[in-house]
Amino acid sequence: MEEVETLYGFDREVVVTADGPVRVVTLNRPDDLNGANRPMHQAMARVWEHLGADPDARAVVVTGSGKAFSAGGDFGYMQENIDDEAMRAETIDEGRSIIRGMVNCPLPVIAAVNGPAVGLGCSIALLCDLVLMADGSFLADPHLRMGLVPGDGGMVWPALIGLSRAKEYLFLGSRIPAEKAVEFGLASRVVDGDQLMAEAMALAHRLSTVPPAALQRTKTALNEYLRPQLAGAFESALTGELDSMGSVEHREAVAKARAK
Repeated sequence: MEEVETLYGFDREVVVTADGPVRVVTLNRPDDLNGANRPMHQAMARVWEHLGADPDARAVVVTGSGKAFSAGGDFGYMQENIDDEAMRAETIDEGRSIIRGMVNCPLPVIAAVNGPAVGLGCSIALLCDLVLMADGSFLADPHLRMGLVPGDGGMVWPALIGLSRAKEYLFLGSRIPAEKAVEFGLASRVVDGDQLMAEAMALAHRLSTVPPAALQRTKTALNEYLRPQLAGAFESALTGELDSMGSVEHREAVAKARAK
């Protein structure tokens, strides 16, 4: 097997590699559908600072290894948070860093959604600038089904699909197939699964040829639509998620899920 050089010290749950000026961030727990455990969550909170400071980087692709983009939070990690109040606060701080890091990252970021993108996985995909989805993939945010407020990115939905539709899908946690995600404006295009990474990389390399200062300033200006919500809707949701992580509703939902 060919050895690949990894960047920034990430080489397990989150792997970062380079293809010229393009950085590829791979969620790497394929046996667990790339569900976020604590090390993955911590890595995703830190990686954006590294990417923004990389002088040779011009574009980023985020994808998952194996059959899923990310199944969201790992049930074992949820239980750890239920049992440890201090960890809950740290997890929400990390969630805050993921959101702020993605909104403030100067580089254009493409999501290559290779399979289910659920919960945190859905949030990471939708906080990217451009979203390519493999045929057969889907988006879903079932935080509420787990007794949780969707604090780690659900508040980006109204900016993408409008408040009423965001409420429907966040309240119910329903799946949004790739074709419907494009129709709603959550994704840019649907791609044959076998061609997903090739198309995402081609797009990233095209973006890498755009004059970087102008591109980065344009992204910064566009994200001004989101930035006021970092201290508004996002912060309210994160605070709500912190409170709900210790709730009876969440404890019962996790116990039921782990028993299956």
